[in-house]
Amino acid sequence: MNCLKTTITVLLMAAAMLGSAKLSAQQVPIYLDESQPVERRIDDLMSRMTLDEKIAILHAQSKFSSRGVPRLGIPDFWTDDGPHGVRPDVLWDEWEQAGQSNDSCVAFPALSCLAATWNPDVARLYGVSLGEEARYRGKDMMLGPGVNIVRTPLGGRNFEYFGEDPLLTSRMAVPYIQGLQSCGVSACIKHFALNNDEENRFAVNVIVDDQALHEIYLPAFKAAVDGGVWAVMGGYNLYRNEFNSHNRYLLCDLLKDQWKFDGVAVSDWGGTHDTRAAITGGLDMEFGTWTDGLHTGVSNAYDNYYLAMPYKRLIQSGEFTEAELNDKVRRVLRLFYRTTLSNQRARGFMCSESHYDAAMRIASEGMVLMQNRDDVLPIDPTAGKRILVVGENAIKMMTVGGGSSSLKVQREILPLDGIRARFGESMVDYERGYVGDTTGEYNGVTTGQDLRDVRTADQLIADAVAKARQADYVIFIGGLNKSDYQDCEGHDRKQYELPYGQERVIDALAAANPRTIVVLVSGNAVATPWRHHVAAIVQQWYLGSIAGQAIAALLAGDINPSGHLPISWPESLNDVGAHALGTYPGTWRPDHKIIDEQYTDGIYVGYRWLDRENKKPAFAFGHGLSYTTFKLGSVRLDRNTLGMGDTIHATVTVTNTGKRAGAQVVQLYVSRPTGTAPAGVQQPVKQLKGFVKVYLQPGQSRDVVIPIPASALVTYDASRTAWVIPPGTATATVGTSSDQLTSSADFTVQ
Repeated sequence: MNCLKTTITVLLMAAAMLGSAKLSAQQVPIYLDESQPVERRIDDLMSRMTLDEKIAILHAQSKFSSRGVPRLGIPDFWTDDGPHGVRPDVLWDEWEQAGQSNDSCVAFPALSCLAATWNPDVARLYGVSLGEEARYRGKDMMLGPGVNIVRTPLGGRNFEYFGEDPLLTSRMAVPYIQGLQSCGVSACIKHFALNNDEENRFAVNVIVDDQALHEIYLPAFKAAVDGGVWAVMGGYNLYRNEFNSHNRYLLCDLLKDQWKFDGVAVSDWGGTHDTRAAITGGLDMEFGTWTDGLHTGVSNAYDNYYLAMPYKRLIQSGEFTEAELNDKVRRVLRLFYRTTLSNQRARGFMCSESHYDAAMRIASEGMVLMQNRDDVLPIDPTAGKRILVVGENAIKMMTVGGGSSSLKVQREILPLDGIRARFGESMVDYERGYVGDTTGEYNGVTTGQDLRDVRTADQLIADAVAKARQADYVIFIGGLNKSDYQDCEGHDRKQYELPYGQERVIDALAAANPRTIVVLVSGNAVATPWRHHVAAIVQQWYLGSIAGQAIAALLAGDINPSGHLPISWPESLNDVGAHALGTYPGTWRPDHKIIDEQYTDGIYVGYRWLDRENKKPAFAFGHGLSYTTFKLGSVRLDRNTLGMGDTIHATVTVTNTGKRAGAQVVQLYVSRPTGTAPAGVQQPVKQLKGFVKVYLQPGQSRDVVIPIPASALVTYDASRTAWVIPPGTATATVGTSSDQLTSSADFTVQ
C-alpha cells in the first residue's frame, strides 16, 4: 500500500551547477549523497547557503508554494489544501482558480465520516489514497488533517474534524497521517490549538484550565507528533493572549521542547502578525500573510512577509543572531529531505478506480444507521416498491464549498441519481420539498447546477405530500450544506435546528406516509424533535464523489451499516456545556479587538458533560445500528491489579445473532469512584479508553481483546503540572455506545 521509489534528479542539477556532467561518486556533494545521514546532509547544505537563501525558504513565494534553493538544485516546495481531496490549483498571486483542466480529483468522504468508521485501517487507506493523488499533482504537503475537538455542534468546521473524544481522534488521525506520509507527502496537522469554533476565529483568545487543555484539546496533537507527523499548523486564534501561529508556549515550550517535535511549525494562511513574535515564538514557515503593501493581486510582494526582509534586517542590525534562523532552516530542510529530496516517492496517480473504491469503503463503514423502527430498512430493490425522494440535498452537489476543503471533482454521484440507478428510474419519483441554497460556487469552481424553484414553501410541501401518499416509501434527503453559517469555514451555524424549514417538511411527510426515512447530509449534529414520527434515520455525512452510490447501497442493503457516531447528538443546545454555561462565543474586550472565550466547561465536553449533568441525548456518542444483531458477553479481565508499566487486557465475546454478515464496534470505558482524583482535579463519570471494530458472519462469535495500559488512566494535576495515576478502584465497562454499556469489571490501581 506504500508509495515506493522514484528517481531523484538533483544529482544532474548539481552536476550542471559545478560545471561537470560526469561527477564521480567521490565528487557528489554531501548534501546530495544519499548514503550520508540526513542531519549531516543538512549541515553541509546549510554551510553552502547564503543568508538570503536561508530567509527565502522560510516564507511563501506564491499563494501555496515556498522557494527552494535553485542555485543548489533544491526544488520549490508545494502545499495544497485538504483534507478530503487535492484542491484545484489557484493563480500564483490570487485565490481564484488557475483554470486548469487536469486538476480534478476524487473527493473522499469528510473526516467526520472517517471518524464514524471507528476503523484505523480505513484511516490509513484514506491517507495513502490521498497521498497518491497529491503525488500525481506534484504536492509536497497536504494541509490536514484537522484534529480540533468538537466542543459545540454549531462549529462551522466540525465536518473536517474527528469528533468530540480525544482518544478516538488520536486513534483515527495517526494512521491517516502515516498513510499520507508513506507517499512522501507531508501531513500538516491543524489547527494547533484550541481552534474549536469558527466565529471570530481571528480574534478569539481562549481561556481554559490546564487539565482540560492537556486531557481534551492536546492529546490528538501529541499523538500525531509521537506518530511522526512532519508539520504542525498554528491556529488563527489566541491562547494566553498570543496568536497561535507564533505562540511561544505552544510551539516552543510544549511542541518542540517537551514533545521533541523535529518537524516544521507552519502558520495558517494569514495567521502571522509580528516579525519578532514569529522569530521567538517558534514559527518556521510563513504563508498567506497580509503585510503592509500586500494587496489583492499585487505580484512579488512576498518579500514583505514577517519572516522575509523584515527578519533579514533585524539580523543585519544585530538585534538577532542567526541562531534562531538556523534552527528554522534546519527544520525546513529536514522537511525537504522527507519530501522533495526523498528518493522514496512514487509519481502517484489520481482519479483511479482504486481511489473510488477506497472512498466507497470509507463511506460504507462511516454512514450511521441511527434509527430503524420495524426494520423498515433495507428496501428490497426487487420488490417493485414505489419510492419518493424528497429534499434539496438529494440533487445538490456537496463537493464545492465549505471553505478550504472545497474541491473540483472528476465526478460526483448525487443521491437521487444513485437511488434511481439502484432501484430503477421508473420506481423513483422526486419532489423538492424545500429550497435552501441554490448557489454552487467557490473560488471560481462552479457546480453548473441551476437549483432555483419559484414555488412557495407551502406549495413545495403540498406537492411532496401529495406524492408521499401514493408512495410505498418516502426518503427525505436534507440536513445542512456547505454554505456560509452551516458546515463551512469562517462562520459557525446560527441554530441547532435544521435550516430552511425542513422540520415542517419532515413532519408533513411523516404524517402522510408511515414509511418515511430521513437521510441527513451534514458534518454536525442537528436537533431531531421529529425523530419520533419517522421510521428510520441515516446519518450520511458528506460522502464526496461516491455519495449517491453509497447511500443507495445502504438503503438497498447491499452494504450493512456499521458506522458509529463520533459525536453526541444532544436534545438541545442547553445540553451542551459551552452553551448551558453561556460562555460561547465569548465576550469582546472594550477595544473590540479581542474576544475572550472561557472554556468553563473544562473537561466536560460531549458525553462527559451529558454524563455529569445526567442528561439523556437524542443519540449517544458511539451509537450505531446494523441490519443484523449482536450480543456481547460479560467482560473478563486477565488481572485485577494494575501497576505502573502494567497493562490489563479486557476480553469480551461478541456474537452475530442475526442473519446478515456485519460489524460491531466494541467500546471500553473506564470510570473511577468519586473522590479518587486528587483535590482540584476534575473527574468525569467515564471516559473512552479503547475500542475494536469486529466483523462477523451470521452465528459467528469472536473474542475481542482491548488493552488498558496504566498510561490510559493518567489525569493531569494542574497544581503539580504533572500527569498522575490516582490509586484505588477502577471500573472497566464494555458496550456498543456511551449509553449502551452491558457489562463491567472492577480492578485496583496501585
